[in-house]
Amino acid sequence: MSSLTVTTWSLEQTSPTDLVPAAAPDGDVRIVRAEVPSPEFSRFLYASVGQDIRWTDRLGWSHARWQEYLDRPGVETWVAYDQGTPAGYVELEALDEGVVEIAYFGLLPAFRGRRIGGHLLSYATARAWDLAERRPEPAQPTKRVWLHTCSKDGEHAMANYLRRGFQLFDTKVEQEPDVATPGPWPGAHSA
Repeated sequence: MSSLTVTTWSLEQTSPTDLVPAAAPDGDVRIVRAEVPSPEFSRFLYASVGQDIRWTDRLGWSHARWQEYLDRPGVETWVAYDQGTPAGYVELEALDEGVVEIAYFGLLPAFRGRRIGGHLLSYATARAWDLAERRPEPAQPTKRVWLHTCSKDGEHAMANYLRRGFQLFDTKVEQEPDVATPGPWPGAHSA
């Protein structure tokens, strides 16, 4: 099996004042929490956003594994809708000791480049700073919001994170198996 060199960057905010919000995009863009944990919907979002950027780590998860993950205290999925159509999502996970990870974030290819990403990331980061009530016991205020992105992610991902006020704190370069992704079907819109 061939391998792929992947650079992973970890970024963080350590204060709510670090957040530099993006302006809301024009049009009818709404961000709504997926209140009912749904493995089918979460897998749809994951596979649709990651289809052309090599997201593969969750493709093999069973329905039960998705359900187990989504049922965990402190896990939230927020979806950006453009005129009623899912455009992208963010998954937050409140961890112990006041830490919230932006576990997954991205847009479906047809919605990239329309200023939805900055708006969704701003909304999600503000929500992460306000997640104390969903954190596993004992509840405590958020002290740190962090995420990672890598060289497989969209070309504008890192710039978006930096514009929102995230600071780089770690870089790793590793070899990963070059696993095929389902990818977009022939004729699908690609960015």
